[in-house]
Amino acid sequence: MVDLDLNRDANKLGQLTVVGAGPGDVELITLKAIKALQAADVVLYDALVDVALLDYAPNAEHIFVGKRKGCYAYQQEQINDLIVSRAKTHGHVVRLKGGDPFVFGRGAEEMEYAASKGLKVAMVPGISSSMAVPASQNIPVTKRGAAESFWVITGTTKNHKLSTDVALAAKSNATIVILMGMGKLAEIVELFKLEGKADMPIAIIQNGTREDEKLGIGTIDTIGQIVVECQLSNPAIIVVGEVVKHRSAVLDYAQTLQVHSEEL
Repeated sequence: MVDLDLNRDANKLGQLTVVGAGPGDVELITLKAIKALQAADVVLYDALVDVALLDYAPNAEHIFVGKRKGCYAYQQEQINDLIVSRAKTHGHVVRLKGGDPFVFGRGAEEMEYAASKGLKVAMVPGISSSMAVPASQNIPVTKRGAAESFWVITGTTKNHKLSTDVALAAKSNATIVILMGMGKLAEIVELFKLEGKADMPIAIIQNGTREDEKLGIGTIDTIGQIVVECQLSNPAIIVVGEVVKHRSAVLDYAQTLQVHSEEL
């Protein structure tokens, strides 16, 4: 993989830069990502990317290539072809993806395809939603005495099935972070119940780090009803593990300090 080249003349040779936009909050994009956008001739962006980030590329062509509720603006093969054709006719193509493009983002696939067609390729990592979204709700993915490791698993494989890794993860003491898993929530819950973990804490965070963020917290046994009551749906991240309790502990301390402050 080559370094990011922000020289526009060099980019006329044809370059793809895969860029992570972060978990949703526009302030959680990196400086290097902003520089890549400023040097872009074309930006191909996904549905989970805040369009305000396109302001960093005012002179570039902006093309939406994401999907919403299963409706694709472009199929993956079409996106691959678009990357190559625009790079050859325009120069520097930035592929702007939510979170980190190497965490279930197909960034690696698109880079391989572009490189095979003779394009220069580069990667700008992004802040992954798998860690940042729980953190934004004061839920750490690891905590001494509670979780020594964490799994990040896709809830839905390319065959539209629940990943078999979820069943393995349910047997461990690790924190389990599941992306794209709301459609398989009933199956996920059942796997944890089979391991005797009906009382295990679980959090579901929809639209994490955005202004329209929604949160539901419960146990494996109660989360189904909480999803209904809170009207939670995709895009959302599922976090299972004892670390979920950290959030309420922090809030309890904050509330206690506020009460003491008011008494003084």
